[in-house]
Amino acid sequence: MGVTIDRDVCIGAGQCALAAPGVFTQDDDGFSEVLPDRGEGERDPMLRVAARACPVGAITVTEHTA
Repeated sequence: MGVTIDRDVCIGAGQCALAAPGVFTQDDDGFSEVLPDRGEGERDPMLRVAARACPVGAITVTEHTA
């Protein structure tokens, strides 16, 4: 599963970091980012909830196909 944040759209609401702290954090400016070493975080059951919680739709979750 792939996770991206459109930093041009993100407003730093932090809903993603609240919903899935194993995948998302906020940088020093308050904008959301995917944790660099998220390990199994991409399998976090709250990942899609966090993406839907983004008030501006800045998060994209994609399925990897084999």
